[in-house]
Amino acid sequence: MRRSLLSVALLALFCLAIGARADVFNMGPGLTRLETVAVGDPGNAPDTRVMNDGTAGYGAVSALFRMGKYEVTAAQYVDFLNNKAVSDPYGLYDLKMADTVNELGCNIQRSGLPGSYSYSVAPDWANRPVNFVSYWDAARFVNWLNNGQGNGDTETGAYTLNTYTGEDGRWIQRNAGATWYLPSEDEWYKAAYYDSSRYGDRNPGYWEYATKNDAAPANQVLNTDPGNSANYYINSYSIGGPYWRTSVGEFENSASAYGTFDQDGNVYEWNEGIPYQGTGWASRGVRGGSFEHSDHGLDLRASNRNGYSPANGHAYLGFRVVEVPEPSSIIALAGGLVSLLCLRRREA
Repeated sequence: MRRSLLSVALLALFCLAIGARADVFNMGPGLTRLETVAVGDPGNAPDTRVMNDGTAGYGAVSALFRMGKYEVTAAQYVDFLNNKAVSDPYGLYDLKMADTVNELGCNIQRSGLPGSYSYSVAPDWANRPVNFVSYWDAARFVNWLNNGQGNGDTETGAYTLNTYTGEDGRWIQRNAGATWYLPSEDEWYKAAYYDSSRYGDRNPGYWEYATKNDAAPANQVLNTDPGNSANYYINSYSIGGPYWRTSVGEFENSASAYGTFDQDGNVYEWNEGIPYQGTGWASRGVRGGSFEHSDHGLDLRASNRNGYSPANGHAYLGFRVVEVPEPSSIIALAGGLVSLLCLRRREA
């Protein structure tokens, strides 16, 4: 009887944790759910290597965080659109997403009229990264995560946007207390290249590539990934048309030291950095290279720092998200499990 009660209580706690997650965390069969991996080693030293723009000192992060295991997929973005873009006043949907031939879009299709738009993506495109998302689209996605998904607000949360969709936005920075957000440049860099055990715990270091390697990745898609592989152009494309982009996590043995996939290749990814700015405009950072960028792997290297207008999306540009560590619901769940296990031991 005691064992049965314990099992029921554990199941209830498990169901509570699952119920706290909304759709992008519980995608249907065959779809990749939004997952994060822990990035530890708080207080790590920065990388001393000089970037292509002459700057240096990236990768130091003082706190624990969780980085998106994969790039945000087309199916996950479709869920966002169906909740928040039935009228689409902020242009969360780009018509180029639908064109897989001329624009190399991700095959997200829109139907209906303003006020009743609906969105879909074919199954063989669903787990590939979304593209043609602007920085502000990505910011609205994480605001939506902060506000519980569903009909959650897109204008407040991680970032206070107040309808902004322009070319500048330097004043729009991450709000205190954000639970989901876009990675800072240091967070993105650390998750991709840092390895606390590379030279032993007392002498950590940074890899050149996000595949935990100093040698340029191979770009072949094989039944079993041999490791150190990525989707990018080097003499030929990894897969070519019509898809161009591999499903997230395709290279199963080519993760970073923390367990993220595709931080090299597939699509460039937005970060909060502002690498370039001028009068009335400011770029936002992108890193990681893409399926159509190469220079024999140089675009994928840690030293390749770049930026684009935050108002524009591209075929070669997507994003991933960050979660703060130990959300309160998970802490409560863990505490409940510990209490039950302790009770069970006392009863034994």
